[in-house]
Amino acid sequence: MASSPRTDDQSINGEASSSTRPREWIRLNVGGTHFLTTRTTLCRDPSSFLCRLVQEDPELHTDKDETGAYLIDRDPTYFGPVLNYLRHGKLVINKDLAEEGILEEAEFYNITELIRLVKERINHRDNRPPKAGKKHMYRVLQCHENELTQLVSTMSDGWKFEQLINIGSQYSYGSEDHTEFLCVVSREYSSPPAPHQCPSDRPDHIDIHNSRDCRKLNFMYNLSGSP
Repeated sequence: MASSPRTDDQSINGEASSSTRPREWIRLNVGGTHFLTTRTTLCRDPSSFLCRLVQEDPELHTDKDETGAYLIDRDPTYFGPVLNYLRHGKLVINKDLAEEGILEEAEFYNITELIRLVKERINHRDNRPPKAGKKHMYRVLQCHENELTQLVSTMSDGWKFEQLINIGSQYSYGSEDHTEFLCVVSREYSSPPAPHQCPSDRPDHIDIHNSRDCRKLNFMYNLSGSP
């Protein structure tokens, strides 16, 4: 039967020893926040500040709090990723943390490989090509007042109502004058339509069910640009 992998609180020969366990587990007080880890983890980089700390390097003058934890005057928020790297050898950074903050801590603790990884992450971030921003297309429709509700309720394919402009009674239907409006609508899109797309797939298409009284202006225009 295969033996279970050795954990940090086991001796070299794989046998657990209660006498070594208290010396193996280390408590750190980083900026007022306590971290519990092992001597093996902290000594992943033998030349690091943390390894020298737990090895009681005489050149390091450090104090302990009332619980016996080593006192380290650093930001605990950025110490978490440093400690996790020492645990599993991977650089994992939460989205709300800046890489520069991790680099500052890695340099303070003198963890050589972590410094290299963070610098690579920063270089990759700074040299990454910018993402193509989404654009907006605007359309202007001339609508009869009786068609406004139908227009708004039947717009499809992501079109949104932007503005309504009253242009008066320029047209007469039968014996009554009816108010006309300019209706401005917009749609967000990432790229221009491909040549083979059908009209209903084009970003400049508005489904208004061929309304008799709601028609596109002859001078209808499109404006596209970044939002």
